[in-house]
Amino acid sequence: MRIAAGIVLVLASVCATALSSQRAETPYPWLGRYDSAQALASRISVPGGYRRTEEGSGTFQHWLRHVPLLPGRPPVLLYSKKPAVQQRSHVAVIDIDVGRRNLQQCADAVIRLRAEYLYAKGAHAAIHFNFTSGDRADFSRWVRGDRVSISGNNVRWQAGPPRAAGHASFRSYLDMVFCYAGTASLERELKPVATPDDVRIGDVFIQGGHPGHAVIVVDVATHKQRGRKIMLLAQSYMPAQQLHVLINPSDAGLGPWYRTDFGKTLATPQWAFRAEHLRRFPDDP
Repeated sequence: MRIAAGIVLVLASVCATALSSQRAETPYPWLGRYDSAQALASRISVPGGYRRTEEGSGTFQHWLRHVPLLPGRPPVLLYSKKPAVQQRSHVAVIDIDVGRRNLQQCADAVIRLRAEYLYAKGAHAAIHFNFTSGDRADFSRWVRGDRVSISGNNVRWQAGPPRAAGHASFRSYLDMVFCYAGTASLERELKPVATPDDVRIGDVFIQGGHPGHAVIVVDVATHKQRGRKIMLLAQSYMPAQQLHVLINPSDAGLGPWYRTDFGKTLATPQWAFRAEHLRRFPDDP
């Protein structure tokens, strides 16, 4: 029994070492091939008089700006592969799977994007999110072999054999997070942004609740003379559906872009937010 326990510890150590050093071969590892011509920045232009903000290579901001889109303007599909009821809210669909279960909804889609960025960067030890209960779920713990047991609001982790750190295992980890996290827990994890004028790519407008809603800022541009900012927003919704870039239902002159000086209410096609709903992930690792 002592020998067997020693073997498990060695395997766990090997997995932990691989976890901390493994970097994906592509910045968008769920794809078989990345076509830069379909990148968001290549497909969606800025309005006249504006230019995109400068973002450093390797940052979450740069990664989101270049996230791949599906060609054209296909319908938004549910996890069941059926079209979503609402098909007038999007200008483009992000080329990322929604999974086969009704899990990857609004906050989950935000979590998915942040986690995929960290996974591709090789910052696997930084991948962790909180359940609604407040308990923390680390990808490193998942790879180590720990399994979660939920009873009411009580969360218990039990040791098990180590798992692979590959993308399939990573997706299973995320599905587990999606089951027990949501807008309420994600809102508590993110830090408030003082004003939408300070918005950055990767920020999240989120209203925690049951269900609540969340949209993520996937691009930002600034007016060349006036300095005013505009932003692109993306979301999933309920039931779980493909991530899509939103239209702007209130200002057709900007195309799909939204002004950050929106006044009392940021009106998106399916939800209304206020300035105090803007939140931010911690800095990149």
